[in-house]
Amino acid sequence: MALKTKIKSTMLGVFTSEGYNNWRKGKARYLRMLRVEPPKVYYFHCVGDPYSHLAVQKLAAFQAQCSIAVECHVAGSTETVFQGDATKFHTWALQDAKSIAEYFGVQFAPTVDPSVAEVLAANHDLISRMDSEDFAVIAKEVGDSLWSGEYQGKPIEGSGSRVNAILNRGDLLRKRLGHYLGGSFYFEGEWFWGVDRLHLLEQRLKDEGYYEETSPLLCPMPRVEDFATPVVDDLVLEYFPSLRSPYTAIGHKRVLDLIERTGVKLRLRPVMPMMMRGIPAPFAKQQYIITDSAREARFYGDAFGPFCDPFGEPVKRAFAVFHHAVSQDLGLEFVTEYLDAAWAEGLDITTDAGLAEVCERVGVRAAEVDFNSGWMAVLEDNLAAMAQGSLWGVPSFRVTGGGQPPFACWGQDRIWRVAAELKNRSEGS
Repeated sequence: MALKTKIKSTMLGVFTSEGYNNWRKGKARYLRMLRVEPPKVYYFHCVGDPYSHLAVQKLAAFQAQCSIAVECHVAGSTETVFQGDATKFHTWALQDAKSIAEYFGVQFAPTVDPSVAEVLAANHDLISRMDSEDFAVIAKEVGDSLWSGEYQGKPIEGSGSRVNAILNRGDLLRKRLGHYLGGSFYFEGEWFWGVDRLHLLEQRLKDEGYYEETSPLLCPMPRVEDFATPVVDDLVLEYFPSLRSPYTAIGHKRVLDLIERTGVKLRLRPVMPMMMRGIPAPFAKQQYIITDSAREARFYGDAFGPFCDPFGEPVKRAFAVFHHAVSQDLGLEFVTEYLDAAWAEGLDITTDAGLAEVCERVGVRAAEVDFNSGWMAVLEDNLAAMAQGSLWGVPSFRVTGGGQPPFACWGQDRIWRVAAELKNRSEGS
């Protein structure tokens, strides 16, 4: 293993370890005690952010269950550098929030997209009342009126500088604590983004005695098995994985389980890793992704680590092997074995010997692979298809058939949503 790859893989192991997770939490707790402060949860709300509007609908009930304070802050929108593909970020957030809302017991059916002036006025309105004990209720009401097109507030002359000062203060605190997204909760060394991570925060607070022990979780995570039933013949699931994605790695076995449970026709369409496509990922984002991946792996019981990061030329060689494996109807088997080797075994797949071992497991002869074949054109075609759904990250999914328009979503935490879509289309056929 090359030195650079070894260093990166070792750091991945550190950041994903249970020991590091406990150290982060312990450090935050120790620093808080040094400041002689009581424990508290921070919530960061962004006006005009779909995920914030989902989260704030659970905020009042969450506060009622907590025995510690929940400190609310209004922050600005996500900086462009953290948005991945800034041209698609807002469109994706809108469609994703709409598609999951009902499953978490919240509402989001926007009839308009608020203007910059409306968001400014709403920020002024909310900031003027952010010290209220009813912040959660007020923020929900402001959001409801904004997304329904009924908001009547107007920017107050001279309010822009004050609003920006408050937003900047929220942004700086969020950044100091290590995050960048709206609709997020923070508690002593750990971040929880949106309604689909709130259950993890609730459970941690229960474990530490800060949350009503007997109360049911406000946001239990939907499960594939809640929806997975045999599907009608014309449904097709397009699956867009990456061989260098921790989220793909921890979700892949659940995708295989979904396919087995439903019998849906699979079209496997891997894409080049995001960072190899020029999509920026600042350190704070990389750190959140890898630590969140580890937390999700622990929650779902997925094997994760040791690692061998196949960034660059090694992953290109792997895609060439995949292209060859597809010609033998072994494409899915290759993706499965490669992800296991790189993300759960630490096999050095950056070497010819390591890649050959993966090939042997699959039943592909490495010596027969043409590394100059047309695999790149296939990946580009897959990427273009994925982009049609305003998606750029992995793993992504697209469901077609059932007499309905295509449905697309993104993330290992949306595999259950794919199952729900397959069930809905089968029952509606």
